[in-house]
Amino acid sequence: MDTDRIGSGATSMSAGAGRPRVPPGRAFEPAYAGRLSRYGKRVDLIVHEEQPFNAETGLAALAEGSLTATDAFYVRGHGAVPKLDPAVWRLRVHGLVERELELSLATLREAFRQREVTATLQCAGNRRAGLVAIRDIPGEAPWGPGATGTATWSGVALADVLALASPLSDATHVGFEGADLCSQARPPERFGGSIPLDKACRPEVLLVWGMNGEPLPLVHGAPLRVVVPGYIGARSVKWLDRIELRSTSWHGYFQQVAYRLLPADATPGPGAGMPLGLVALNADVLSPAHGETVAAGPVEVRGYAFAGGERHVARVDVSVDGGANWSQAELLEDLGRWAWRHWRATLALAPGEHEILVRAWDSSAATQPEDEAALWNPKGYVNNARPRVRVRAA
Repeated sequence: MDTDRIGSGATSMSAGAGRPRVPPGRAFEPAYAGRLSRYGKRVDLIVHEEQPFNAETGLAALAEGSLTATDAFYVRGHGAVPKLDPAVWRLRVHGLVERELELSLATLREAFRQREVTATLQCAGNRRAGLVAIRDIPGEAPWGPGATGTATWSGVALADVLALASPLSDATHVGFEGADLCSQARPPERFGGSIPLDKACRPEVLLVWGMNGEPLPLVHGAPLRVVVPGYIGARSVKWLDRIELRSTSWHGYFQQVAYRLLPADATPGPGAGMPLGLVALNADVLSPAHGETVAAGPVEVRGYAFAGGERHVARVDVSVDGGANWSQAELLEDLGRWAWRHWRATLALAPGEHEILVRAWDSSAATQPEDEAALWNPKGYVNNARPRVRVRAA
């Protein structure tokens, strides 16, 4: 089957802030390798929770290239990984539609044009560790800057499936529900969320069965997941079981209580705060590592920047004098409008202690907040403050 590539600037028709706040998670130990080998993950992921499985990518793995290796890609889970038989699995499409659908994986593959999109996914709690260091956030994993990654996703456009179902005129939202049962909600419920119908009909939003040219791994949502570029990772629902056309946004726990940005003095509850959707502009340093000793002289600094939403990264600046002076970093490989940009800059470091400060700018002329203190919130979301890394040159 022909494949359309989305967001790359061309269509292919070929077949087929401070680093001291390190998260207190730990890398896999050899004793865990056998127990978790079914997920096919590297042993150096930083594990925050074993059940449900939550682990972030190490900085060295993120620095390997603009595409994140599947075996190093972060995992955010809210319940046990469900075991679904692809042969009997069906996707139900219902709600405010003229025609309800029940689609097998084989039907999705055969009846719709295959598409690909290279997109960055980022957990809303990425870099939460920096906020935890300011003030404790009970019950939330202290994610560092590795709860993000970029992959090439393959599947079919959600818009094509919705067109077959034919949404009614009063449908304004598209809800997704996975097969994972989550005990965080009371009573337990399946993970779910919704996006506006306008976004769902965009060609970049895919129903995905492939990741980086291979079948989608179970831990990443096989047999089928949604990928919603530009939105927080929670909207890219895994183990997709049903799609519901709605006149309102999702009423479940993970959109009405969790994944909402609250004022610092607020208490989480149904409808409190604002729902999270578009990813905020963010950036971080991948190398050198905080606390590392480097050779005095020219030092190459590398990192990532991601704009989220409909925006793109326009510029990345680096400073070694507290922001009094800035030098512009080089933006590296451009993977398309839905992906991050890796960047690099060469700094001249004299012997001694240095703090590397970074700020990204996006296409709306927005930049990152100066510090983390003003960003603290009870759920620890959206820490996009300018990262700071301290190194010693010798």
